[in-house]
Amino acid sequence: EICKVWSGMSRHIYRQLLKKRAVEIGVGSFAVVPAYASVAEGKVLPIERPMFILNKSLKMFYNLESNETKIPDETPVVHPDFEEIAANIHFRHEIVEQCVQETLLCFAGALRDNKEVEFTFR
Repeated sequence: EICKVWSGMSRHIYRQLLKKRAVEIGVGSFAVVPAYASVAEGKVLPIERPMFILNKSLKMFYNLESNETKIPDETPVVHPDFEEIAANIHFRHEIVEQCVQETLLCFAGALRDNKEVEFTFR
């Protein structure tokens, strides 16, 4: 059931990214950011890259290092629509929201304990 919830969450995030929106989930945000790809003969090609950007306060609290990536100012930031996600996977929205929050707490605990964590999204 947890996998079903996160699969629904993943689809929701994907749809928001296609609409050029960032999705903030508490510990960070999923967003599409501008980047550049090297091509033949030293030329660069502007591209858009989907990323997860860890919340600044979480990075500071756990003393984590990462590249400073910023969500473009013109990108609207939204929160997950738990009712929509729940309707798509046929769960009550309270269950979906609680599952997401508990997973994020587990993630924060793993960071605190310096454990490796892997989230896989399609």
